[in-house]
Amino acid sequence: MINRRSIITSAARGAVSALAIMAGGTITVHAANKELKIGFVGVTSGAAAAWGTSNVRSMQTRAAWINETGGVKIGDETYDIKIVTFDDQKDPKRAIAGMEKMAQEGIHYVVGPNVDDGAAAVRPVAESKGIIYFPYAFPKELYTPPASNAVLGMIANYQSAPAIYKYLMENRGVKKVAFVAANESDPLSQRDGGVAAAKALGLEVVAATDVYQNDTRDFTPVLTPIVLQKPDLLVLSGVAPGNAPLLIRAARELGYEGLISTETAQDAKVLEEGAGELANGFLSVGGASTPEIASDTMKEFVDRYTKMFGEYNDESNTKVYALEYIIETLKANPAAIDNVEEFKKTIDTFSAPNPYLKDDAKLTYVGMTSFGQKRQLSVPMVVTEYRDGKFETLFVAQVD
Repeated sequence: MINRRSIITSAARGAVSALAIMAGGTITVHAANKELKIGFVGVTSGAAAAWGTSNVRSMQTRAAWINETGGVKIGDETYDIKIVTFDDQKDPKRAIAGMEKMAQEGIHYVVGPNVDDGAAAVRPVAESKGIIYFPYAFPKELYTPPASNAVLGMIANYQSAPAIYKYLMENRGVKKVAFVAANESDPLSQRDGGVAAAKALGLEVVAATDVYQNDTRDFTPVLTPIVLQKPDLLVLSGVAPGNAPLLIRAARELGYEGLISTETAQDAKVLEEGAGELANGFLSVGGASTPEIASDTMKEFVDRYTKMFGEYNDESNTKVYALEYIIETLKANPAAIDNVEEFKKTIDTFSAPNPYLKDDAKLTYVGMTSFGQKRQLSVPMVVTEYRDGKFETLFVAQVD
């Protein structure tokens, strides 16, 4: 009797023989690509979820695109990219746990965290476990010597604030400015940086100490004394995307008619749903691209992202860059795959074509002026104005 195992074995031999015949007697076996894990530790839930969600979706979109087209060649090996994510819920203790998880999985390159407390909290783990991480947080001590494992993934508020205020002084007649911030270290730090920038430009600061708890939902009591000062500009320092529309709505309903701005990235859909036309004219730092400078690759990225997730966040024009920088730097020095010290050596002289911008734009590391060393991704500073459900470009600048 012929049993089932014999049939399967015979079938397998037959298949191999057929392959051999088709290949002219030679059996060719293609090895699968190796896997390169890149981590994300950041916030994807709560009021600030849009920041981390934009990171994760950008990474997943780009990784799927790379894998679909055969992977990426680094040195003599070809890799598929796997994104490993961890929601720290904007909690420093969870951020530490997330970074430790990355270390346990042998991951050397991590995008995030998204806020100051989290980025500072994970520093000891990153430095002791050999991890380069790319925070979207602004404390200078993360990027200045002796620190060397963190690379700022975006434009900092102390870089964008002077440019925004100067533009508004020259083009919108702003003379008086007021600040309000959540009572947390991240927004308070951004507020202090904004106040310093405003004073340096000669603006009159009429409110600089007003704060609110991050879970506030009725902002009328907070904003009433500020609106009475009649500032030309109200700055929502470090405002989370979920709180921005509530603050805007409260200010407008109190009769405030001046400009409102922030140096943090926002979500147009959240603004539209939470504040509607009351958010028209709201200024923020947008994604690092505009239709005028976006390449065909950037347009395809937006299309793939939208198809993958059913919507698009303008901030992803910035968040797409971190994974690209990691991969291109590893391509420039394959020894950095398992050795972050090799990655650091490559940063100072690294340059590669920027696939997301037109013309001859380059990927380079910057930060010498702000940090005394190159620990920042070079991405365009795009300042946007919200209008009827979408962001419109106000101006574009660069940092060194």
